[in-house]
This record gives sequence, C-alpha cells and structure tokens, in this order.
Amino acid sequence: MSDAATRALAEHFNARLRDVVLLLRRVNADQPVTSQQLAVLGSLDGGPRRMTELAEEQGVRLPTMTAQINRLERDGLVRRGRDAADARVVTVELTGPGAEHLRTGRARRVDFLAERLAALSPGDREAIAAALPALDRLFAPERKTPYARTTG
Repeated sequence: MSDAATRALAEHFNARLRDVVLLLRRVNADQPVTSQQLAVLGSLDGGPRRMTELAEEQGVRLPTMTAQINRLERDGLVRRGRDAADARVVTVELTGPGAEHLRTGRARRVDFLAERLAALSPGDREAIAAALPALDRLFAPERKTPYARTTG
C-alpha cells in the first residue's frame, strides 16, 4: 500500500472512530455518569491506580483528572487512598456503586452494539470479526489491559 493510500486509510479510519465514539456516548447520555466518567471507572476496573497513571491513560493533565476524580468521589463512585510503597502517591479505586455504574454502562453499550451487529449481514459481521486481530495489533502499544477488559 502506498503512503498516500495508507494516509487515506488513516483518514477514513479516524472518521469512523469518531463516529463510533460519538455513537457510544449517546447510548449512555441519559445516565447519571458521563462517558468520560465511565472511561475513568473502566480504567479502575483492574484495581487501584495512581492519579498520574489515570491522567496519562485518559490523555488529560493531572488537574483535569483531579477534578474528574473529585466529582466521582463526591458521588461515592471512587475512593482515594495512598500507595503502600510511597505515602506521597495518591491512588484511586472503584467503590461498589462505581463498579455497578461501570457494569451498567458497559452492558448498555454492548447491548446496543449487539443489536446493531445483528442487523448486519453475516458477511459484514464476519468482516468485523476478522478485523479485530488487526485492531488488537494496531492498538497493542497503547493498551495496558487485555482485549476482553476494555476500558469504560
């Protein structure tokens, strides 16, 4: 594939990713937890994380993540703690209600996607399934969790 064709593919792929993100945000738009908050909760699904790690993973600055965590903590969805090895380090973990909001948000998105996928032809569903390993490789350097445990 030429550089120009690769660039065109990247542009088309970028547009589709944007469409997917916006579509999935709308699925949970009527819920008390925003898509951005669900993404943070998803980042905590594997256990407590440092604030700096969360900010880096979410692609925001630490003050922005702090404000997000303040809201989630206020709503009882996360709790702050300290790193056992370094008490100066602030960690964040899911609470029971936070985990429940995360499960609900994920279930809504998966149900929505399953309905949309079911409306496609078997060939289209097979094409999407066949593309998943390539997508795994494309995003592998960025992913810190296994494919089965996607964030948010």
